[in-house]
Amino acid sequence: MVQIIAGKKGKGKTKHLLDKANAVIKEAEGSIVYLDKSSKHMYELNNKIRLINVKGFDITDSSGFIGFVCGIISQDHDLEVMFLDSFLKLACLEGQDISETIAELETIGNKFHVTFVLSVSMDADELPENARKDVIISL
Repeated sequence: MVQIIAGKKGKGKTKHLLDKANAVIKEAEGSIVYLDKSSKHMYELNNKIRLINVKGFDITDSSGFIGFVCGIISQDHDLEVMFLDSFLKLACLEGQDISETIAELETIGNKFHVTFVLSVSMDADELPENARKDVIISL
């Protein structure tokens, strides 16, 4: 499953994502991973949430990003939820069509029973058709 927090840059998407991550960990039976472009939010997350700074892994395109996500899933069979802050930057999709990558995340999520929660720096009405149904917060 994919859930999207949508809104332009500076609207507070990261705050909602952090709050959601900290709320989910209280009831989670498996593990939670938070992908970010830096380690800046380390102290705002519950210490049971694994924070991964994606910038250190030299991901250059969206297929590399999907491979990175699959690698994390393959190493953690108890993974329940993966939070993706600044999704467009992490997945190297700024200014590009995100519909295929969203569809791939849906497929991966269904296959491995992982929920992906993304913060996307776009208004909900700018999202591709296949992503609009996944919007849980629009700022």
